[in-house]
Formats: sequence, C-alpha cells, structure tokens
Amino acid sequence: MTEKTHFGYTQVPLEDKAKLVGQVFDSVANRYDVMNDAMSFGIHRLWKRVALEHTGLRRGMHALDLASGTGDLALKMAGLVGEKGFVVLSDINQSMLSEGRAKLDNAGVVGNVDYCLANAQYLPFPGHHFDCVTIGFGLRNVTDKGMALKEMARVLKPGGRAVVLEFSKPISPLLSKAYDLYSFTALPALGKILAKDADSYRYLAESIRMHPDQEALKALMLESSFDRVDVINLSMGVVALHIGYVY
Repeated sequence: MTEKTHFGYTQVPLEDKAKLVGQVFDSVANRYDVMNDAMSFGIHRLWKRVALEHTGLRRGMHALDLASGTGDLALKMAGLVGEKGFVVLSDINQSMLSEGRAKLDNAGVVGNVDYCLANAQYLPFPGHHFDCVTIGFGLRNVTDKGMALKEMARVLKPGGRAVVLEFSKPISPLLSKAYDLYSFTALPALGKILAKDADSYRYLAESIRMHPDQEALKALMLESSFDRVDVINLSMGVVALHIGYVY
C-alpha cells in the first residue's frame, strides 16, 4: 500500500507532497511579499523581528535560514553576523530562492551570504556547522517534519539554537473561530485578486490547520534531538515561536 501524507486537507502519496508544495510556491513566488503584507496586515514583519531577537546571532557567527523564500529573515541575519559572519539561504523551491537572491542583491548584501537549493530533510552540510538555524513559515510544508528537525539539530554547534516561526493554534476559542472564518474566506479571495491563485492560498490555510499545535511541536522537537525547547505565543497564538537548544 502506498504511504500517504496530507497536502492541506487532501491525502496524497508521500512522495508527491514536495512536488505539489513546489507547484504552490512556483505559482505565488513573484507575489509572495505582497500577499504576506496583505494577509497579515503587515504584522508578519513584527513576528519576524521577534524571531530575529531570539536567534542569539552576533558578529562572526554562521547561520542557516531554511525555507528562506524571499529572504526576509536572512537579510536581517546577514546584518547581525556582519562581514566576518556568514548566512546560507536555503529553499527547496528554485523560484522562491531566486526571489530571495534578487532581494538581497538589490539590498547590496552579497559578501557574507550564499544560496543552497536543498530539501530540509536532507541538508548538505556537515554536523556542528551553524550557530543558529531558522525556519520561518516553512516547517508546515515539509513532508517529514521530524526528519527536518533532526537535521536542524545535527548541523547546529553545541550551544546553538533553532528558531522555528510558524502559524499555530490561537489560545482564545473566540479568536480561533474568527481566524478560521478569515482564513477560509478572505485568504483565497486575496489570493485570487493579488496573486491570481485562490487554490494555493486555500492550501496554505489548510496546511496551517494540519500543522502541530504549540505543545505538539514542542514535543516533536524534544523527540528530534533538541535538549530544551522554549515556546512564545505571538498574536495570542496565531503564530508561535519555538526555540530549540542543543547542548
């Protein structure tokens, strides 16, 4: 029997998910930043700022930004590590990685960054290589989240940390209902208007609901070689920040 996994609310063969997710991001890559601002009313910038504050990055450090997409986190991380540091932008999707490279090139960030087309489940880096690994709004799209988390822990230096920024479960039942209504009506409508693609944003809403909640993701990270995990709710749990440490 063919092993299945979820693609939004749809069950698909395990080996097909990465391709299907890739099609979503090929479709939305050139409008991704515009959609992020519209969908979150610009609040995603504050969420990312909080994530950056918890990276612990300083001058001279090495960092890896997984599912880097259009490079919002990596752009700021490059400034934190400075000329003697280094940031690798990695994504499984070439269209998104190209958008990220263009953004950093346009910002003049070229000396301390590199780009890597890679699957987060199979990172092409040696162990104990990075001081920090980040993944912003990308973990829910990974086929095997546990495998990706183990890879993140593997490539971290002792004392390093992983910062996972992802949509999660609102802590208020009333907010949860309002959030569901917004996600399944407004998001596809915005996708249709701004990105000419309602289906991709319907998938994104579904993928959020299929992602582990705060406690489930914390437990998965602890099972995946992290020694300690701190959880910070943002916007009343609409988004959560998980910081995993390896000692």
